[in-house]
Amino acid sequence: MTIEEIQTIINQINDSEIREVELDYQDLHLYLNKNKQSHRVDQSAAVPVQTAAPVAQTAPVAQPSEQAASDAPAEPVVADNDETIKAPLVGVIYLQPAPDKPAYKQVGDHIEKGDVVCVVEAMKMMTEIKSQVSGTLSQVLVENEEVVEYDQPLFKVTPLVAGY
Repeated sequence: MTIEEIQTIINQINDSEIREVELDYQDLHLYLNKNKQSHRVDQSAAVPVQTAAPVAQTAPVAQPSEQAASDAPAEPVVADNDETIKAPLVGVIYLQPAPDKPAYKQVGDHIEKGDVVCVVEAMKMMTEIKSQVSGTLSQVLVENEEVVEYDQPLFKVTPLVAGY
C-alpha cells in the first residue's frame, strides 16, 4: 500500500462519521481513531472489570472516598438501596451530548424518570438511555466514549423515598 493510498483512507475516514477503524492489509496494520480516548486501551483495561464481580468494579473507580474506604461492606448496602441503570445494548457510550457540552447528568444531580442520562452509539444509531427511576445520581460507573457491553451497569441512582 502506498502513502497516497493511506492518505486517501485517512481523508475518507475524516470526512465520514466513522469514529474508529482498524485495517490489516498484507504487511500493513492501520488503526485510526477520532475519539478522545482509544477504545483499544479501554478494552484491555475494562476486560477485567467487565468479567469481575461488581465489588471489583467499584474498587478501581473509587470516586466517592466514603464508599471507597470499605468497598466490600459498602457494595451490598448500596445495591440494596440504589437502582442500577444498565446498558440496553453494546456500543460506545457518550455521557455528554457534544464534546464541548457538559455531561447529561453528574453525581449528585436529581434525575426524574424518563430523563436522558447518556447516549449509546451502535452501528451509527444513537440510542438515548433514559432513567427508569426518580432519585439522585450517586455513581457513574463508566467513562465517556467507553465501549459498553449489554446489561453492563452504567449508573447508580438513589431512589426518592417518601420518608427522606
